[in-house]
Amino acid sequence: MISPLAHVDPSAKLGENVKIHPFSFIDAGVEIGDNCEIMPYASIITGSKLGKNNKVYQGAIIGADPQDFRWKGEKTFCFIGDNNVIREHVIINRGIKTDGGTRIGNNTFIMAETHIGHDSQIAGHSVIGNGVTFGGNVEVDENVILSSNSIMHEGSKIGKWALVKGGCRISGNVPPYVIVAHNPVRYYGVNAYVMRKQGFTDDQIDDVAKAYRHIYQSGSSVFNALQRVESDVKPSNLRDEIVSFIRNNNLIIVATQVDLE
Repeated sequence: MISPLAHVDPSAKLGENVKIHPFSFIDAGVEIGDNCEIMPYASIITGSKLGKNNKVYQGAIIGADPQDFRWKGEKTFCFIGDNNVIREHVIINRGIKTDGGTRIGNNTFIMAETHIGHDSQIAGHSVIGNGVTFGGNVEVDENVILSSNSIMHEGSKIGKWALVKGGCRISGNVPPYVIVAHNPVRYYGVNAYVMRKQGFTDDQIDDVAKAYRHIYQSGSSVFNALQRVESDVKPSNLRDEIVSFIRNNNLIIVATQVDLE
């Protein structure tokens, strides 16, 4: 299952039923789990560890050297989980320090020409559109959709079940369960359609919407809005996740204006 026209370093560790197509490059010390497929001209660089059932398409580079002047050549890492699809010409950089590293979870679809910067974390079960750009240290929680050509500036955090529309520039933190759109980016509502398709009840979605009405439409400070959320929205995991995300990120959130169009 390994083409003689591919370069596979003798120290690379390959699982069972791995397919390595012609002209792909597997560097020293790379680990690739069972049932992975590496398409032509893809490169897996030293420090990369792939789980099972991943498919890496033509021209993608996994574990590229970090594009950060703080990296001084240390041995660093890029970890890819299971069941991911990494499309053409995606670049995923390793971390800049030996501890930590860039991490992609399970079941994420990363579309063509996306660039994921050093030490970024994608929890999994997400869709990353064509040409999405990550700075370093971006954190993306589970079940997120980042539409094509959106930009995540360094240190941004995206909460679970969020949807970032195409072309948005995110320079802060997007809380869970919302849609954001436009530039400057604005709150565009609750991600109700996707949530409903994935089994959330109408009552749960209504509670999320009520919480964000306090945050984005009350005209009060974020601090006061969170107090209103806690007093007006019945206790639940969803409510607590919203409040916790905002409080744990220094009350900084993007899209402080409401789109009324």
